[in-house]
Amino acid sequence: MPSKNHTSSHASSGGGAGASPLEHSLSDRTAFYASIGVASAAISAIVVILVVLSVRCIRRRRSRVRHSSRLIPVVTKEIEVEALADLSLEAGGKRFVVMEKEETNGSGFSEVSGSSKGCSSAASGVSGAEMTNIGWGRWYGLKELEASTGGFSEGNIIGEGGYGVVYRGVLGDDSVVAVKNLLNNRGQAEKEFKVEVEAIGKVRHKNLVGLIGCCADGPQRMLVYEYVDNGNLEQWLHGDVGPVSPLTWEIRMKIAIGTAKGIAYLHEGLEPKVVHRDVKSSNILLDKLWNPKVSDFGLAKLLGSGSTFVTTRVMGTFGYVAPEYASTGMLNERSDVYSFGVLLMEIISGRSPVDYGRPVGEVNLVEWFKGMVASQRSEEVVDPLIKVQPSPRALKKVLLVCLRCIDLDSQKRPKMGQVVHMLDGSEFLFRTENRSPEPTLNTSVLQSSVSRIPLLYENIGHGNSERSIWR
Repeated sequence: MPSKNHTSSHASSGGGAGASPLEHSLSDRTAFYASIGVASAAISAIVVILVVLSVRCIRRRRSRVRHSSRLIPVVTKEIEVEALADLSLEAGGKRFVVMEKEETNGSGFSEVSGSSKGCSSAASGVSGAEMTNIGWGRWYGLKELEASTGGFSEGNIIGEGGYGVVYRGVLGDDSVVAVKNLLNNRGQAEKEFKVEVEAIGKVRHKNLVGLIGCCADGPQRMLVYEYVDNGNLEQWLHGDVGPVSPLTWEIRMKIAIGTAKGIAYLHEGLEPKVVHRDVKSSNILLDKLWNPKVSDFGLAKLLGSGSTFVTTRVMGTFGYVAPEYASTGMLNERSDVYSFGVLLMEIISGRSPVDYGRPVGEVNLVEWFKGMVASQRSEEVVDPLIKVQPSPRALKKVLLVCLRCIDLDSQKRPKMGQVVHMLDGSEFLFRTENRSPEPTLNTSVLQSSVSRIPLLYENIGHGNSERSIWR
């Protein structure tokens, strides 16, 4: 018995001595893996913090646009819609894209081809560092544009949109340009690049932003424009400009007439004609003298002389799009006329085409505007930030132009050349009528005046008047 107990005791003590090194080994490994876990958690936390800070910086950057004199908030946000059934003209201020197969009416429509003139053809034979003359403009290398914009620095951003970022650049000869770096979302950069080069590469007009060059280096696609130094119309209409708008009635009419001349030149001064397809306040750039320049031709379509329309996917900006185009996809220059009519209402009233911050009956600018005129409250549509209100006669003339442009029957809308005459001619609208100095614009007068306007323009298109309306 004593012998057995001794053996058991010895075995037990021997087993305890043998287990000690294993326990130490396991303990060391646990501590090692625990330290790795702590380090990984710390790294993950740092990464999350950096991502959050980056998102906040991006949002903060996109919430404003740098202007030469101040920071003016941008109200337009762009989205994409994938189904025609989802379209709504009362969802304003937002770009939509409805994916549909593009077709033509078979009568001469000139579609933008895959081999754009100018920049695209130059891309195959010119290296990124070289710069050559391409007939209408210059070929820029990526390194040159990168240097001109400070490495595409955030401090040089002057605008952003769904299809690209615009930078202020200073070239080697000290000339200032605007460089649009196209975002390659689902091949959109290549498409917009080709459209703009094809549509306006050779176009020169004082009320159209000039495209002076381009760059295609690898996947990068950039467009170089003349620099317009006073922001865009949307900023001045809807930004924080104080209790009195710097846009007087006279300045607003100057902007409206200049914009109309630019669009008229696209429709009537070019062959094939160019349908802009995205006429809106943020696409009207202004210089220091308030001269307007129509910009952003990325959605433009070319329409041959034998064409009456083109059927294409619906693109544009909510609130500005002509109803017949939104519902059928049939596009022609009358769609731009409707958009201009909405823009003119926006210029007069200082209101956005769709504003959900207003009462229900005032959300949609077009419907509210028509209702105010029909109820003989036309003076109330004028922007209250205009210090000196327009004369009743001047206001009535512009109201008639607005209503003609947004006619639901597209065939009854005036051409843009006629719009220029209506806005620019001080006595043109009323020269066949014997009126008192300040007639009342009631509903019956409004309807009769609208019906008479086409008669005043029967002979437009003959003689010198047509050649000068959009120059």
